[in-house]
Amino acid sequence: MEFYGYFRSSSAYRCRIAFNLKGLEYEFFSVHLRRDGGQQKKPDYRALNPQALVPTLKDGDFLLTQSLAIIEWLDETIPEPRLLPAETKDRAWVRAFAQSIACDIHPLQNLRVLDYLKTDLGHDQKVADDWCRRWITDGLEACEALLDRRSFSGPYASGATPGLADICLIPQLFSADRFGVDFSHLRRLNAVREACESLDAFKLAHPSKQPDTEA
Repeated sequence: MEFYGYFRSSSAYRCRIAFNLKGLEYEFFSVHLRRDGGQQKKPDYRALNPQALVPTLKDGDFLLTQSLAIIEWLDETIPEPRLLPAETKDRAWVRAFAQSIACDIHPLQNLRVLDYLKTDLGHDQKVADDWCRRWITDGLEACEALLDRRSFSGPYASGATPGLADICLIPQLFSADRFGVDFSHLRRLNAVREACESLDAFKLAHPSKQPDTEA
């Protein structure tokens, strides 16, 4: 498998965790989102991913974009260890939690949105950072409430073993740190983070451990 990503991308970070949990190897290709005017915008990469976003997975002739689709495809083709619960209602809850991050929080802090705020609308970096903190804070507080309402238990957001909910949460908490969001009061999220970050699958997926990482 070939995997196209960027060390700081939350979406690529999610996939790296999933690969690690599954014990899968892949060939990595860095797509630098800021270098050369954004390598994701180049014609050769657009041929792989028409959205000009990361990540992209290539398995033979099969091309797949969107991190949640990639992760669920991995879970369906390589069933063990499971990344989604076996019970239908628990599986639906995990998907809803994951989507609350991937579909509602993450897009508002995406690089192209922040570039639009600064370039097209003329705002400075402070406004862009305030924007991120506003929406990340709201989103994480909602995630804390969702964890409080889940019908199953375990040290991880996905239950007794790490899975899709954790895969989405940990990169989002990394981004929260980057933008200076204080979530120390969110007890459940911090407990899940502590449990996940004790595992090699999460440690090795961290942006600082990637071949294209930057200080």
